[in-house]
Amino acid sequence: MRKIDLVIFDCDGVLIDSEMISARMLVTEMVARGIDIDLEYVARHFLGRSYSVVLSTIRKEFGVDLPPSFESDYRTRLLQAFDRDLRIMPGVAAVLENLARPFCLASSSSPIRVRRSLEIAGLTSAFEGRITTAAEVAHGKPAPDLFLHAAEKMGATPDRTLVIEDSANGVVAARAAGMEVWQFTGGAHFSGRPPASDPGADRSFASFAEFFSLRPELRQQDTGT
Repeated sequence: MRKIDLVIFDCDGVLIDSEMISARMLVTEMVARGIDIDLEYVARHFLGRSYSVVLSTIRKEFGVDLPPSFESDYRTRLLQAFDRDLRIMPGVAAVLENLARPFCLASSSSPIRVRRSLEIAGLTSAFEGRITTAAEVAHGKPAPDLFLHAAEKMGATPDRTLVIEDSANGVVAARAAGMEVWQFTGGAHFSGRPPASDPGADRSFASFAEFFSLRPELRQQDTGT
């Protein structure tokens, strides 16, 4: 069992229960433009991917070029939906408070979306100065660039880094980076979608209450007084 010096958390679907909000919003926006996709299509093609991938896929699959204003309009409406409905993933705060290793965040989402998501979830201070987004690398997930860059910024080597991911693209990216990866399957977007776990993940778990039972040494030890 490899030693872990750094834990990298994905944001959407791991720290925050956001993927169903995003998927429903995207389906609504596409249907309004005559593009027939459903939640299963979004989960299969867009989960864990950057906005640029969404645009290129829509263009390739449906022959539709979305207007330049679409991105900003969509993100504005999405953040409004986050304000109403976004929740922190149960148990995440306790894990962060008791983690005995440095940790950071690496996300395919835009910097603006990540910042606002953390504000709503009450996690801004936990990740202050420890955020990496796909805007900082040439290739997003499933390429390893995002996780490699995040680890480099934190001074950790890939072989001693643990990634917590929910999406198949994220699992592939972490494996390509040479990192241990656990798949979190407790988000709302996994409900009713068996099989929940990705065979490429080293481990999977459905509740953050299980986190430290998988690696007890990652928990801070209570030394008493």
